[in-house]
Amino acid sequence: MGELGFTAAPFPEAVGGGGFTYVGWTTVMEDLGRVELAMAVSLSVHILSQFPVLAWGPDEQRARWLPAMLEGTVLGAFCLTEPHAGSDAAAIRTRAERVGPADRPEAYRLTGTKIWISNAPEAERYLVFATLDPGLGAGGITAFLVERGTEGFRFGAHERKMGIRGCPAAELVFDHALVPAANRLGEEGGGYRIALSALAEGRISIAAACVGLARGAVERAARYLWERRAFGAPLAELQGLQFMLAELWRDVMSAQLLVRCAAAARDRGEPIGELSSLAKWTASDVAMRAATDAVQLFGGSGYSRETGIERLMRDAKGAQIYEGTNQIHRLIVADAVLGRAKPG
Repeated sequence: MGELGFTAAPFPEAVGGGGFTYVGWTTVMEDLGRVELAMAVSLSVHILSQFPVLAWGPDEQRARWLPAMLEGTVLGAFCLTEPHAGSDAAAIRTRAERVGPADRPEAYRLTGTKIWISNAPEAERYLVFATLDPGLGAGGITAFLVERGTEGFRFGAHERKMGIRGCPAAELVFDHALVPAANRLGEEGGGYRIALSALAEGRISIAAACVGLARGAVERAARYLWERRAFGAPLAELQGLQFMLAELWRDVMSAQLLVRCAAAARDRGEPIGELSSLAKWTASDVAMRAATDAVQLFGGSGYSRETGIERLMRDAKGAQIYEGTNQIHRLIVADAVLGRAKPG
């Protein structure tokens, strides 16, 4: 993917990127998701871990951290989730303790655990969020750039997932890992804002991959309906199955338009929190329905591991959970709608 330029596609040419618009980037993710969701997720996380460095890092930090990631010669990971902090990101407990003067620390010692970190342990570069003081809530969260091999940083359990297995996920353990102050991204206490801005972009990316999975499921089911014959004719001639396929395609195209609408808003520099949640929630639900119905349309062959259709269903289930559960996205959207209608 690095050789094809995908690992740099949505970044400006001035920093070594491909110069794609975000709408253009969603077409890349959609095509990847259509054939292999796990690789689309891995690439999306790699891109997600670079956006904050580009947006918040000084020139020196960008020059040191980004070139190899843009080339795809090293892999990145985004490290927010903890055992007690999934959807509630402000509740993270991984501590960052200053080393040196409080007003000008020389380094930070990170202590804590991250879980479900996609691309770990394969990734070489980790964007890690830790808190200076859990009592400060979101106001204490700070972002750090941590390299694999840092003393005190190791990997714990590797997740055994139901789907999306081609993208590894593992636990990260920090035991007083020493991170130079030069590797702090942004200001102290600015990590929560950095995380949320990156996640909104990442949700659009994942939504596009989900549209791709749904497209692939419908297209494969349509081909199968022509190949499989019953009662002297192809299954494709049965009106009940035609209607089922048509309704699926309506949902896929609707999700695609919503994803591109969110991406276009991002290209225009508009707020994308609500739209990115709508896109991710809608597209992952459509992916799950399309994959489940594809298994049904394939019948026994769909339930068999030989055709690979059942894998689409397992992969789509994961998409409804990561990048914020779809229940959390309902809350985000409801908040936005009610906020606009609130008196005063």
